[in-house]
Amino acid sequence: MGAPSALPLLLLLASRWAPGGANLSQDGYWQEQDLELGTLAPLDEAISSTVWSSPDMLPSQDSQPWTSDETVVAGGTVVLKCQVKDHEDSSLQWSNPAQQTLYFGEKRALRDNRIQLVSSTPHELSISISNVALADEGEYTCSIFTMPVRTAKSLVTVLGIPQKPIITGYKSSLREKETTTLNCQSSGSKPAAQLTWRKGDQELHGEPTRIQEDPNGKTFTVSSSVTFQVTREDDGANIVCSVNHESLKGADRSTAQRIEVLYTPTAMIRPDPPHPREGQKLMLHCEGRGNPTPQQYLWVKEGSEPPLKMTQESALLFPFLNKSDSGTYGCTAISNMGSYTAYFTLNVNDPSPVPSFSSTYHAIIGGIVAFVVFLLLILLIFLGHYLIRHKGTYLTHEAKGSDDAPDADTAIINAEGGQSGGDDKKEYFI
Repeated sequence: MGAPSALPLLLLLASRWAPGGANLSQDGYWQEQDLELGTLAPLDEAISSTVWSSPDMLPSQDSQPWTSDETVVAGGTVVLKCQVKDHEDSSLQWSNPAQQTLYFGEKRALRDNRIQLVSSTPHELSISISNVALADEGEYTCSIFTMPVRTAKSLVTVLGIPQKPIITGYKSSLREKETTTLNCQSSGSKPAAQLTWRKGDQELHGEPTRIQEDPNGKTFTVSSSVTFQVTREDDGANIVCSVNHESLKGADRSTAQRIEVLYTPTAMIRPDPPHPREGQKLMLHCEGRGNPTPQQYLWVKEGSEPPLKMTQESALLFPFLNKSDSGTYGCTAISNMGSYTAYFTLNVNDPSPVPSFSSTYHAIIGGIVAFVVFLLLILLIFLGHYLIRHKGTYLTHEAKGSDDAPDADTAIINAEGGQSGGDDKKEYFI
């Protein structure tokens, strides 16, 4: 005898155990208005506790649904996907951690506009939950109503985003070499965030992050402190507290506290021009630096009394330098944090010769004349070399006192030479 059909029995039990007097439609789905707060827990228990005596009524492993755990940042959207290989003519259902039915197949069961149907097929049921809150965290159940009912769990983890950190402990300006402590705090993280400190690009080693659970029982408040000694280089520096958390996905969330450091002034003397000569105008600039900025400058010259100048201006003027102005000068920069004296040795050089206009003019003319003569010499050398290479050489000789003189094209030149008593004649035709 064959096994009875599972679907009629399912519908019968469903109508028997429907919560709150819920009814089934003719196609076997819950009426939407009756499932807003209902669950199928009694139905699950009834079917799961049924004892099947016939082996062919046992469901196969292919009818076991499967899901996956999901992690979502608070305020984001999570998609819950349930799949089954063999649906055995049954529908898939999603329910929340409170066992409230969200979707039964393509039928909406809970009136929550954040929950939407993504996909509904005999083998898959996917839904999305938008604007996720911390209260949405928990185990969601996917069920298929085979005999017995089979379920799969999906753990949804909601990450709490940490708030922007707050720095406390800085009240007023700090003095050089003073030690200060700053505190940093951030609330709302889940799991607990970590805090780090830095000064500009330099890491500061603060105390380990302290963790305290928030009143909601879900998120945490974290805090940390850092203690350090300030120097004059820290004046205007930013002390930064950053919060690190997986919900930020690498985004920077930090707060900076700018600090002011008071320190004694420094000074240096700069001459203008750098190498003064006798008769020139000279300015000695006393460049003071400090916090606060120096307000007064005292000029002195070693070996002379009284001081040369006490002024709010930082420059000492020499309208016309003399040799007697040579010496060592001191400038003292003064602020309410203290004073600093810089020194400069002034050596007045001899006046530089000033060339007259006439001598300059003559020098220019002389240079031009020398250049022209040089060009002429070069030209004559090339011209002489050319004429020597192309000039013809002619030798002529005229016979005197003889009617038998040879014609003009022939010249007989007698040359005497050799041994005594011998005459040699040589003819040259040119």
